[in-house]
Amino acid sequence: MGALDHLSDLFDCSRASSKHKKRKALQTVEIKVRIDCEGCERKVKKSLEGMKGVKQVDVERKANKVTVVGYVEPSKVVARVAHRTGKKAELWPYVPYDVVAHPYAPGVYDKKAPAGYVRNADIDPRVSQLARASSTEVRYTTAFSDENPTACAIM
Repeated sequence: MGALDHLSDLFDCSRASSKHKKRKALQTVEIKVRIDCEGCERKVKKSLEGMKGVKQVDVERKANKVTVVGYVEPSKVVARVAHRTGKKAELWPYVPYDVVAHPYAPGVYDKKAPAGYVRNADIDPRVSQLARASSTEVRYTTAFSDENPTACAIM
C-alpha cells in the first residue's frame, strides 16, 4: 500500500458515516417441501424468486426438493417458504447413500427418501452414533479381509 493510499484512508470522511455490510457468499440451499401439483410448484417458486439475493430457483416436484442459488441465508429461505406458502419446509436432510458409511443403520435409512438417498447422519448426533461401526464390528470385518496379511485363510 502506497503513501497516498494510506493518507486517503486516514482522511476518508465517507467511511465513518456509512456502515459497510459484508456481502454474503454465493451459496446453494436445498430445501425439502411437499409439492403435490403444478400450482404448489408455482407457489413455492414465486415466493422464492421475489426474495432479495436469489439468483436461481429450481424445483424437482417428484423429489419434493427445491434448490436455491444466491446470496441468501439458509434459515431465511426456509422461513420464507414456510411463511409465504403455508407448507412445512426444512433443509434437505438427505445425502447420496454412497457417502454414508452404513446406509442401512437405524436412524439413517429412511423409506421416505428419494431413490439413491439416505438421511444425513451428521445433522443429528444421536443418529450418527448409531451409524458408526462398533469396534467388534470392525474387528470381524477386518479379520476376513484380503488386505489383512494375518487374516484367516480357511474359507
